Amino acid sequence: MYYVKAPAKINLTLDVLHKRPDGYHEVEMIMTTVDLADRIGLENREDGKIHILSVDRFVPNDYRNLAYQAAKLLKEKYRVKLGVTIKIEKSIPVAAGLAGGSSDAAATLRGLNTLWGLGLSLDELAQIGTKIGSDVAFCVYGGTALATGRGERIQELPAPANCWVILAKPTLGVSTADIYGNLKIDQIVHPNTKQMIEAIEHKNFDQMCASVGNVLEDVTLKLYPEVAGLKGQMQKFGADAVLMSGSGPTVFGLVQQETKVQRIYNGLRGFCDEVYAVRLMGERDTLA
Repeated sequence: MYYVKAPAKINLTLDVLHKRPDGYHEVEMIMTTVDLADRIGLENREDGKIHILSVDRFVPNDYRNLAYQAAKLLKEKYRVKLGVTIKIEKSIPVAAGLAGGSSDAAATLRGLNTLWGLGLSLDELAQIGTKIGSDVAFCVYGGTALATGRGERIQELPAPANCWVILAKPTLGVSTADIYGNLKIDQIVHPNTKQMIEAIEHKNFDQMCASVGNVLEDVTLKLYPEVAGLKGQMQKFGADAVLMSGSGPTVFGLVQQETKVQRIYNGLRGFCDEVYAVRLMGERDTLA
């Protein structure tokens, strides 16, 4: 079986500019990868079928699975006769705002490109990824990037200042469609994307912490008080910056001092089962 890593992402900024004629929202967001990853195993099948293997009961094993959709798209577009068994070993929480499903799809695209000898560039794979979901193009590249449009237009950025990231996911699911549906665009306080890019380029940790912002956060915090409570606890325990990722419900804290990490982690474990302390990765993996 051929294995590919599928890292989670966090949003350092997430801004919504306006609603587009096609019904999607025009976004501007800075995303970066963290060292929490699913593992995708790929094995050719002679019967031409696509088969999903996962022990996680929240992961669909049919056409609803984004990794399945990725394999199907490649198979049809390049007339591949072979099928594939896709084994998904989850470490990223499901429906968490961390792009787990999108990253699984991106890893499947990258892995099948190698396994099936398609010879496609990352740009070509990212283009195919846009047909699956808004975050898939970013996940094909990984690293750190400014994403615009629906999230599919990717501009590479350098890796930010190195730090720890503490992730905490409450035991609830959040519907992205509901969050966007409750967003009042005329009342948005926009994050300073330009200032965040400068902070990243200069590896200025303090400026990065001062520039985090997510316009969906207020909506989710109002609808789900547990998320607001978790954010408050993480701030109280001393994280340098605290923000919700994506449409939630995961909250993350950026922490520079390693001595603080265990204390914050232990403190949060009293409020939340799913807590992770990982490093910011932030650099593109050049392997296709």
